[in-house]
Amino acid sequence: MAFVLISCATRRSIKSYFPSSGSSVSRCLSIFDPSVPTQSSVNLIPTPKPCLSNLPFSPFRQSVPQIFNSELYRTIRLHPDFCFVATISTSSGVGGDSKEQKNSSGKENDARLPAANLSWIDLYLPRQVQPYAQLARLDKPIGTWLLLWPCMWSITLAAAPGHLPDFKMLALFGCGALLLRGAGCTVNDLLDRDIDTKVERTKVRPIASGHLTPFQGLCFLGLQLLLGLGILLQLNNYSRVLGASSLLLVFSYPLMKRFTFWPQAYLGLTFNWGALLGWAAVKGSLDPAIVLPLYASGVFWTLVYDTIYAHQDKEDDVKVGVKSTALRFGESTKKWISGFGVACIGSLAFSGFNAEIGWPYYPFLGAASGHLIWQIWTVDLSSRSDCNKKFVSNKWFGAIIFGGILAGRLAS
Repeated sequence: MAFVLISCATRRSIKSYFPSSGSSVSRCLSIFDPSVPTQSSVNLIPTPKPCLSNLPFSPFRQSVPQIFNSELYRTIRLHPDFCFVATISTSSGVGGDSKEQKNSSGKENDARLPAANLSWIDLYLPRQVQPYAQLARLDKPIGTWLLLWPCMWSITLAAAPGHLPDFKMLALFGCGALLLRGAGCTVNDLLDRDIDTKVERTKVRPIASGHLTPFQGLCFLGLQLLLGLGILLQLNNYSRVLGASSLLLVFSYPLMKRFTFWPQAYLGLTFNWGALLGWAAVKGSLDPAIVLPLYASGVFWTLVYDTIYAHQDKEDDVKVGVKSTALRFGESTKKWISGFGVACIGSLAFSGFNAEIGWPYYPFLGAASGHLIWQIWTVDLSSRSDCNKKFVSNKWFGAIIFGGILAGRLAS
């Protein structure tokens, strides 16, 4: 009798939990027993939610029970941490700038998922600090890598034959690249705040969106420059003067897009200043036969990757009236950047030859050439996500060249 009473109570509790008929229980059990047939008409998520409305649950899509209608499941699904983990686990890795996310039917879907733009800044930093970290682009390290690699090339090339580069100098330049890149982004956002509000990709930046005032941005810029000065003062006098002179390029670069179709060339002059500064920090002077070709190679490299990057914003640039090499080259872009790629590799070879670097440098140079060819050959200039993917991949180009210089210097 006790057994019968317990069975009845259990059955009533199950029916109250599953609002549909008892077949829901059989459907629940069927996902663990392949011999039990399932209904193909069972809907996985009857009520779409903003976080995971398109998330595939294959291979159990047709046999998931209606437990997913419960309040507990809805609460879990709407929890920010659950949304974030589920989103990044199915992300394409392109980043939040892509407008080409697709739904399950294969059609483009411009409505982004709320969790798609979350970064470690949003998850782990205090709310008061988040706008400043976003202003410095701390969640997008590709800019720091592109600024740092020419410095590391130069420092390693200046090392004595058969010796490793100065690790203290590499660490100082690493911190300096992080600070200078952040300062450059702050200057850019201060000067372009009227333009950023009109461009889809940039209208959410802290100053353009109003999360920070221009005065707060200026104060943050002063802090970044003060910290950068502390690093610069640890170098020799020649390097101090040379490093301070780069600030003219840093502050004037954001204005170039208003006056010339070649702001990417000006960015090349700015971003690759470390090719001169790194050598000067080690040697106390410059060797034009080595550092000028190295500097030129970085400028040509920047023209390749930043022209690809500029194709993401070409429609918005036309609307707001700013210029870029993407607009200047148009349909001939691949021909132009192919020429810049050849000039980049040629300048790197010439610099290595003048530095009497060892033979291992040249196989690495060949691998870097292959990387550039892959970028230029495969990039889809009409796809924002693909342009971003190729742009970000340039951190590996810089790493290959660094590895080649290191191996060649140790073998020389």
